[in-house]
Amino acid sequence: MAPRVLISDQLSEAAIQIFKNRGIDVDFRPELGKDKDALLAVIGEYDGLAIRSATKVTEKVIAAATRLKVIGRAGIGVDNVDIPAATAKGIIVMNTPFGNAITTAEHAIAMMFSLARQIPAADASTQAGKWEKSRFMGVEITGKTLGLIGCGNIGSIVADRAIGLKMKVLAFDPFLSAERARDLGVEKVELDGLLARADFITLHTPLTDKTRNIISADALMKTKRGVYIINCARGGLVDEVALRAALDTGHVAGAGFDVFVEEPAKENVLFGAPNMVCTPHLGASTEEAQENVALQVAEQISDYLMSGAVINALNMPSISAEEAPRLTPFVRLAEQLGSFAGQLTETGIRKIRIEYEGTIADMNTRALTAAALTGVLTPVLQTVNMVSAPVIARERDIQVEEVRRGQMGAYETYMRLTIVTDRQERSVAGTVFADGKPRIIQVKGINMEASFGPYMLYITNEDKPGFIGKFGSLLGEAGINIATFNLGRTGPGGDAIALLEVDGEVPAATLTAIESLPLVKQAKALKF
Repeated sequence: MAPRVLISDQLSEAAIQIFKNRGIDVDFRPELGKDKDALLAVIGEYDGLAIRSATKVTEKVIAAATRLKVIGRAGIGVDNVDIPAATAKGIIVMNTPFGNAITTAEHAIAMMFSLARQIPAADASTQAGKWEKSRFMGVEITGKTLGLIGCGNIGSIVADRAIGLKMKVLAFDPFLSAERARDLGVEKVELDGLLARADFITLHTPLTDKTRNIISADALMKTKRGVYIINCARGGLVDEVALRAALDTGHVAGAGFDVFVEEPAKENVLFGAPNMVCTPHLGASTEEAQENVALQVAEQISDYLMSGAVINALNMPSISAEEAPRLTPFVRLAEQLGSFAGQLTETGIRKIRIEYEGTIADMNTRALTAAALTGVLTPVLQTVNMVSAPVIARERDIQVEEVRRGQMGAYETYMRLTIVTDRQERSVAGTVFADGKPRIIQVKGINMEASFGPYMLYITNEDKPGFIGKFGSLLGEAGINIATFNLGRTGPGGDAIALLEVDGEVPAATLTAIESLPLVKQAKALKF
């Protein structure tokens, strides 16, 4: 029986035809995207679901989707899909991460011109018959400094357009290498430097714990008086209340927003602010972009349902059905080693070297490397997956090196991941034991053995008496229970590492207290 796919949002006739050409039984019912009860009633009949942003694939919908194997989102944002619920049920969630880049970049540039010349307000005034020529004094774009927060796929396109407009471009992006910055013609800076120098600031970064309210009240105080701020990326990157106050005082001369904390935004603190330009999440709304992502999602869903190929999946690695049983534990090892190293890295990455030794060297190391890169990049770019991670690494000129060799040590399989930054080189190695579970076996050249846990503490310290007692007492006083405690050192009195699994998230205050302990050099809370 042919697989059945439901399209519950607007997709083009060309996209629908792709499903038909591939032998898939497709139902085009865009009205279901806005009728959750009707969607719930029929979702159990389908193997695939193709959506845009209107359809909300909630836990309840997923529970009713008894046959569903794949959800494909035409576009990058998957805020409308409960990915953990889909993953738990074995449903693949795909997106089309690169189809909207030019369109979104152009919208940000359009916002910049609108603000610089107050075009929306001037249009409304003129059409009202007021002819207030003296009221709308603008500023030139030429010669001004543009600050990019995020210089990935979309940010780099904005940089290219801005340079063409004779602007100077600054970029803050932890993953932007010095070489990539030179190639783009931008100046790589820290965030405070960007805030102090930019005439226009535009955001092009995902919403993560690290980027939420990256433009805060404190950040706004560090900007030039008269700065313009543009957000066509994600609601929540800017503190909307703080921005409104800065617009009212004139510290911020204008702002252009296509995205908001709560959408649809029927009411918002920014509405009505001086020189505030708002659009209803139009970043991807061009005919070209909508057609591109529609065709891409149709191809991806068809590929999976007809041949098992997995492309642009957010919750599953790109591995063939034949490889999966053997490779899956090593994919998990690669991603967790990458996440371990990525969470400890705070400066721009120049190079990632991955060494495969023993039987693992004969496996699909391309998939393993993609998994490792996913782990490294996920702490900052949470929507990264095994398909997009290598592309993102290339965009940022992160050199990726694979080394494969036969067994040399005691372990039948051995994988070591090394991150090289401008300041240091850090490595972590691991293996998979007979139980199929990944283990850490070496950190920074120090041998140790530790399992990965959901919440972990990583401590570097001087190997001198007294540390463990004080450290243990501090955790006990904070009510933090230790599940496992692993130690390693270079030698008596030298550098030492403590790696612990704990039963819950470590509060920031406790982490600060740990860092203040005598002999401690670094303390980091890790999550897996």
